[in-house]
Amino acid sequence: MSVYALTPLAKADIFEIWCYIAADSTDAADRVEQAIYDACAFVAEGPMRGRSRPDLTTRPLRFWTLIRYPNYTVVYRPETPTLQVVAVLHGKRNVRHILTQRVGPPG
Repeated sequence: MSVYALTPLAKADIFEIWCYIAADSTDAADRVEQAIYDACAFVAEGPMRGRSRPDLTTRPLRFWTLIRYPNYTVVYRPETPTLQVVAVLHGKRNVRHILTQRVGPPG
């Protein structure tokens, strides 16, 4: 069984994504939400499956883009005993800025 934890901000990201999509279709929003949770479980089984993004942060975070919905990326800490999801973001957002706010400036 894959174990992961969502930070409160990651939970808020998922809720915002669901609300945005649900404005057009709750069924579509449910499918995307489930795909996000499936992706979290997938990377929790193999935390190094994601890739680092030195162009966005020097922090030890990994990024996993959803296969079925490639506009969305799960950002997580692979080194924590329970994999910690710190963000679920749409690719058009300012990912570098959001990560700086959530995990601090690169360093």
